[in-house]
Amino acid sequence: MNSTAHADWQVPSYKTELWLERSQPWCVVIPVINEGNRIRNLLERMAALNVDSQADIIIIDGGSTDGSLELDALKAKGVRALLVKTGPGKLSAQLRCAYAFALEQGYEGIVTIDGNDKDDPEAIPRFIDALKEGVDFVQASRFVPGGTAENTPKSRDFAIRFVHAPALSFSSGFRWTDTTQGFRAYSSRMLLDPRVAPFRDVFDSYELLAYLSHRVPRLGYHCVELPTIRRYPKGEVPTKISSFRGNLAVLSVLVKACSGAYDPKDPTPRTHPS
Repeated sequence: MNSTAHADWQVPSYKTELWLERSQPWCVVIPVINEGNRIRNLLERMAALNVDSQADIIIIDGGSTDGSLELDALKAKGVRALLVKTGPGKLSAQLRCAYAFALEQGYEGIVTIDGNDKDDPEAIPRFIDALKEGVDFVQASRFVPGGTAENTPKSRDFAIRFVHAPALSFSSGFRWTDTTQGFRAYSSRMLLDPRVAPFRDVFDSYELLAYLSHRVPRLGYHCVELPTIRRYPKGEVPTKISSFRGNLAVLSVLVKACSGAYDPKDPTPRTHPS
């Protein structure tokens, strides 16, 4: 079971099924739940790129029952940790588990990539280079020059370009283009800032992604977007967001994030980041 050294952090309970100790200053967190061959394919692609020679791979499982996370197979692909969330919550709860674990292990920065194999991991080394150069928030974008979007559903493309990204750009003061993307990188110093305070139970489903896009630029941290490749398979789209209720929930989260509803109340003052 998890045991956080930070008494003020709210982190769901989780089990550590695999931990081979930290070997790199950086880590790649992969949230999954019943991804089947998609997570196997992603790990295969990451192994071909030798990602584990630059960053430790940490999988945070939301409770998979499909047998896709067999430990020997994970270790053969360079995975160093498998955490299994046992407490309540969805994506943001999973991320809080993994981020708390990573920070307690002393990682300097965290890359997150979805386990559904839609994002091309070839960008991971560039994300790590950006962290090394002092960037605090790297956002993947299929829409900036050099990026590629394949088979993106038209309704989703419209919502990102003309609703989600413009709203967060306005509220944050930073021009975002691809704000629903979970492919990102964060510096540890940003995640540890009490003015950010990501370890709160209010972040349960998709709140954390929108909140950080709103909050982090407003605090003066160094943010960038880097071009990436995001491919949706033809036919049925693999997603955890249902068509109507899920999209309505995402819109509600967006409104709350942009209005500052998730901002911490009376955060501890701290010197502005250099």
